[in-house]
Amino acid sequence: MDKLPKIGLPILFVIVVLIILIAKSTVTIDSGEAGVLYKTFGGGVVTDEPPLGEGFHVVAPWNKVYVYEVRQQSLDENMQVLSSNGLQIKLDASIWFQPSYEQLGLLHQEKGENYVQRVLQPAVRSAARAVVGRYQPEQLYSSKREAIQQEIFDETKLLLQDQYVQINEVLVRDVSLPATLKQAIERKLGQEQESLEYEFRLTKAAQEAERQKIDAEGKANANKILSASLNDQILREKGIQATVELSKSPNAKVIVIGSGEGGMPLILGNN
Repeated sequence: MDKLPKIGLPILFVIVVLIILIAKSTVTIDSGEAGVLYKTFGGGVVTDEPPLGEGFHVVAPWNKVYVYEVRQQSLDENMQVLSSNGLQIKLDASIWFQPSYEQLGLLHQEKGENYVQRVLQPAVRSAARAVVGRYQPEQLYSSKREAIQQEIFDETKLLLQDQYVQINEVLVRDVSLPATLKQAIERKLGQEQESLEYEFRLTKAAQEAERQKIDAEGKANANKILSASLNDQILREKGIQATVELSKSPNAKVIVIGSGEGGMPLILGNN
C-alpha cells in the first residue's frame, strides 16, 4: 500500500510533462491567418519555406510560431497635410492592405509584428503629403478628389514595393478645408456657375437669332424663285382655276366673266 503512492507520483509527473510538451508542440491557425515558424536551434525565422497555413500543426516544443492575419485589412488615417500654397488641409483616408503571404517570414524578420506602424502608416502619410502638396485648395475641394486618391495609391504602392506589404486600394473619405477658405471657394464656384449659365443663355439666344435669320433668308429666296417663275399667262390660268372652284361652292355669288384686271373673272357677291 505504501508503494502505490510512490509509484503513482512519477507516473503523474510524466503525464503532466507530456501534456505540457503536447501543448507546446501544437498550434492551430484560424481562417484568414498564417504562421511564421521560428526555430530556436535551427537558424531563427524560416524565410525559405511557405508560412504555416490554416489548421492544426505540430512543431518542436522549443520552436515558436508567430501568427499573422493575411486577409485584407483596413487602416483609417486622419492626416493634416499642406496644399501647394501652404494651407493646412485635413485629409481622411482608408487604406486596404494585407501582408504578402509568400514573404511573411521576411516581413516578420525585417519589420516585425508592428509592421503597420513601422511601414504602412509612414508610407501612406508621406504619399499623402507629396500628392496634396501638388494641388491648390480649390482643386482638392472640387474636381480632383479621384485623381488625388489614385495618386496617393500609386505613391504608396511605390514606397511599399520592397516592404512585403500589399496595398489594394486607397479611399479618400473626406477633404476638409479651413471654414473661411471653404466659404470663399463655394462663393467662387457659385459665381462661376452663374457665369456659365449666363453664357449658355447668350449662346441659346444667338442660336435662335441665327435660326430665324436662316429661316427668313430661306423664305426670301423661295419667294424670289417663285416670282421669277410666274408670268401673266400662268397667273391668269391660276385665277381661272380658282374661279372655277369658287363657282362650285354652294354659297350664292355673282361672277362677271372677263371683267377683272387682265380679263380675269370678277366675283361680285359671296353670301
